[in-house]
Amino acid sequence: MTEFSRFKAQVQRDKVRENRLRRIAERRGYRLTKSRLRDKGSPGYGGYMLVAAFGNLVMLGADPYSFCATLEDVEAYLGQADGGNHPRVGTEPVRKR
Repeated sequence: MTEFSRFKAQVQRDKVRENRLRRIAERRGYRLTKSRLRDKGSPGYGGYMLVAAFGNLVMLGADPYSFCATLEDVEAYLGQADGGNHPRVGTEPVRKR
């Protein structure tokens, strides 16, 4: 396997992972956005930001600079490590009468 084909395979795995996280985020009331910067030397190049779909509140990826979150950060925030028990945006616990 050549170095280029390994790189291409890694890019494909990252894209699949990004799409999976994008779907999970959407189901939980978030929007996963990717930086549109094209300058590889810029802070935030290739980074991600997790935004609440209603209200445009940035939940992850804005500190210390915009789009500073990685896919690993997004995965951790969405609770993939603990079985996905992160609450949805805009939901409150159901109160029993």
